[in-house]
Amino acid sequence: MKSKLLLLSFILVVLGCNKKKDENIPTYSKGNLTVLTDESFKSVTQALTEGYMINYPDTHIKVETKKEDLGFLDLLDNKAKLIVMSRSLSKEEIKAYEEKVDLKYMPARFAADAVVFVVPKSSPKTKITLDEIKSGLNSEDKNFIFDGTNSSNLNFVAEKLQKQPRDLKFSIISGNQNIIEQLDKYPNKIGVIGLNTFSRPYDKTAEKLRDMVKILPVENNGKEYYPDSNGLREMKYPFTRVLYFLTNEGNFSIANGFIRYSCTQLGQMIVEKEGLQPYNLYKREVQMR
Repeated sequence: MKSKLLLLSFILVVLGCNKKKDENIPTYSKGNLTVLTDESFKSVTQALTEGYMINYPDTHIKVETKKEDLGFLDLLDNKAKLIVMSRSLSKEEIKAYEEKVDLKYMPARFAADAVVFVVPKSSPKTKITLDEIKSGLNSEDKNFIFDGTNSSNLNFVAEKLQKQPRDLKFSIISGNQNIIEQLDKYPNKIGVIGLNTFSRPYDKTAEKLRDMVKILPVENNGKEYYPDSNGLREMKYPFTRVLYFLTNEGNFSIANGFIRYSCTQLGQMIVEKEGLQPYNLYKREVQMR
């Protein structure tokens, strides 16, 4: 009898230790995560993390802003588990990712955003042509203002124009919001910002920023294209960009759990509330009785 009691005690101790050990293992519903995102699309990233933490109260997700090129390097060096990207990776970068991370390159696309061109409300300018953008970014006048080097906005515009960012000529004001707030000091300049900076329909700060500038439609081949829902959904606006997640997490833990959530209907509803275009479209069914 005594040996049976000792065996039972031993089993209970082992089970208790295993339970404590299991409690410390991160899962999709429990644990900590830091997401690196460019400042241009921090708002939608933050909104998605808040939604995830409401659904999974034992998770804590922190959003940090970092230029996407630097965020990608952190991902390769395992200094970050999850990043948000907008530009396409080069063949060399994809190869580096698959070799260092040991995962197949599978971008998790979740939203259509845009790079937009803005001027003060008082400006007489009402549109901008694709040719103006190309010639302006080759001019020593530096009439286009970006939020910095290595920024997602600069990288994406360079990619669309099939140029290297270092080959473009531009001015810098750090931060998308700062560009909007200071643009009236430079009446001949054009701000280049991320749409998500002020795309939230009912946010007070976003409303204030929208009232300070006007978005210029981009004209190409005689047609004007706007970064509205139609322009983004059909990718007709020339500077529409697709946001996606990239992770080095090989199992289904908190990073992959967050990615899945962001791409489901609930996550896509959050994207829509941010004023962006959901990448995954869901049918809405209304039953009439």
